[in-house]
Amino acid sequence: MTNISNKATNLFRRLPASLFLWIAVIIFGAANAITKRLTEIGAENLMDGRNPISFCNVLFVGNVCAALVLFLIYGRQLHPSYWKHLTKKDWWSLFGVSILSGALAPALIFEALARTQATNVVLISRLEPPLVLALSFFILGERVNLLQVIGAVVSFIGICTIVILQTLLENMMSAEGFLAIGLGELLTAIGAVSLAIATILSKKSLDNISPGFYSLFRTVLGGIVFFFIALFIYGENHFMDVLSPFLWQWMLLYGAVIVALGQSFWFIGLEGSPSSKISLAGSFIPISGIVAAYLVLGEVPSIAQYVGGGIVVLGIFISQIGIRKENKRLANREQSAKQMDNEIGFKGI
Repeated sequence: MTNISNKATNLFRRLPASLFLWIAVIIFGAANAITKRLTEIGAENLMDGRNPISFCNVLFVGNVCAALVLFLIYGRQLHPSYWKHLTKKDWWSLFGVSILSGALAPALIFEALARTQATNVVLISRLEPPLVLALSFFILGERVNLLQVIGAVVSFIGICTIVILQTLLENMMSAEGFLAIGLGELLTAIGAVSLAIATILSKKSLDNISPGFYSLFRTVLGGIVFFFIALFIYGENHFMDVLSPFLWQWMLLYGAVIVALGQSFWFIGLEGSPSSKISLAGSFIPISGIVAAYLVLGEVPSIAQYVGGGIVVLGIFISQIGIRKENKRLANREQSAKQMDNEIGFKGI
């Protein structure tokens, strides 16, 4: 198995690294739409009145499937030589990042998908990069140039425009109507904050952890934590359909393609690409997500999404100009792999 894995890895490395980046962008961008579509398929095939492909089942079983695939790819990094040097502080940081980005943020995003359009989730989740930029400046003391700041502010204005304009245009004036519309957006924003905090914690404390071990540990711990939290909140019968063959036939494909394959391609692309290409590819994920929402779910962007989304894209473009001028960063590729793995936002787990 290891020999096959090594041969596949060597074959992949002969291809342009940028190719893997852009394939990963397509996969990650489609994650929200595919997740929501899977739950719709489950709703069309109820089991005793229950949806076997509920968002909770998708998240938990998706983590299990992803962990199995990641183990086949990165299992050798479980050897003590990859983690025995970690200090107690490193382990606490690793636990914190895994819970924030592997359990809390995905759970919030999945719940948001149940309450609002996938397009809204894609656009509002772009709150994360401006937060990371601000926290990096105030907490880590990192230098940021003016264009990056302007781009972050413009993106934030675009996100606010989506939420406010959408509410006004749909004339949701009652308290009940506003909550029905706004809760999904609020959960997405909280998920973005969770991912931003995880990114800062990763930057500050996880420089010496290999990307493979980090991804595998985060996936496993995130799945375990989410499982017990869901049992505590919803009761012991909440996962009674988790062994359904109908669920697993979809989740094996979901976990392998959306989670494991996308993440592996992203890491392969990171190792051979300059920071400018990495950042540029990551900035196209929301565009890929909007296209996927249209193709997979038939979601046609509203006026609010066109206007606010256009402002968000403008902010991304301005930030890219700033990042290109600040191309001296990412001196350590392994560190950038972990950082970019968090910074690009929700990827299907």
